[in-house]
Amino acid sequence: MITVIGEALIDLVRTEGGAPVAHPGGSPANVAVGLGRLGVPVRLITRYGKDEFGELLAAHLAASGVVPAPEGVHSGSTSVAHARVDAAGVADYSFDIVWDLPPGVRVPAESRCVHTGSIAATLAPGAETVRELLAAAHAGRRALVSYDPNCRPSLMGEPSAARARIEALVDLCDLVKVSDQDLEWLYPARSFLDVADEWLVRGPGLVVVTRGAEGAYGVCRAGRATTPAVPVRVVDTVGAGDAYTAGLLDALRRRDLLSPNGVRDLDPTSLAELIVDASSVAALTCSRPGADPPTAAEVEAYRRDARLGLDDDRV
Repeated sequence: MITVIGEALIDLVRTEGGAPVAHPGGSPANVAVGLGRLGVPVRLITRYGKDEFGELLAAHLAASGVVPAPEGVHSGSTSVAHARVDAAGVADYSFDIVWDLPPGVRVPAESRCVHTGSIAATLAPGAETVRELLAAAHAGRRALVSYDPNCRPSLMGEPSAARARIEALVDLCDLVKVSDQDLEWLYPARSFLDVADEWLVRGPGLVVVTRGAEGAYGVCRAGRATTPAVPVRVVDTVGAGDAYTAGLLDALRRRDLLSPNGVRDLDPTSLAELIVDASSVAALTCSRPGADPPTAAEVEAYRRDARLGLDDDRV
């Protein structure tokens, strides 16, 4: 089982000239849904209200096989993200959110992986509880600890302050997936290659940088791999990074590598295969509106029909 910790909210998505449409979302919740649709047993530690939006979230999670922790349902309102999608399909976000977790919440002992990211890992007061849960999982060395910063500048303040918080979380992780856009915001004067190498030294066994149309880059203890983008007609990019994370965790699970030692023992060839698998999950999500990750059957059909190749830039 994989345990995901973080926000579940409603994305009110507005395209150019269109009315807002409500989609269940929240980066960690999207990852959980992506995992559930890929057939992975998944539990979500989150927070949402007993209102109309909360009911929409609950139904969405249940339909994808996600089991939410019951203590996360409360009497307040459900958080909302306002996503404006431009003509290129790229979303810009603003938020109406409260993030905390009930006292005494715990990660189930049977979890093989604990994942978090985005708002949940940086927004007080809940971020401190998330950090404590990650620290406990890291100290136990049984479950793989996974993290995607998925930066939200409108909520995270100055890059320097966000950078310190994010680096402290990287220290606790076995796997970090991050976009090049996030790294450009956090480290405007540095290349993603330098930052990925530095983060690997901080402790993770694997760092993956997604680069949109430029493909993806990964670095592990044994080397690095670069893969091209998967061809797709982009409708929008809402939830694409979260689908990538779900695809990456599922790819590790299917290869029996979902453990701290599993990612530390990776070789560059296996790393490239993992990145390609994750990219196909993200590509399918980009081909339809909203954070709507594919099922395992859809991914299998896509991989069967698509021509996925690895480049020669592997060290």
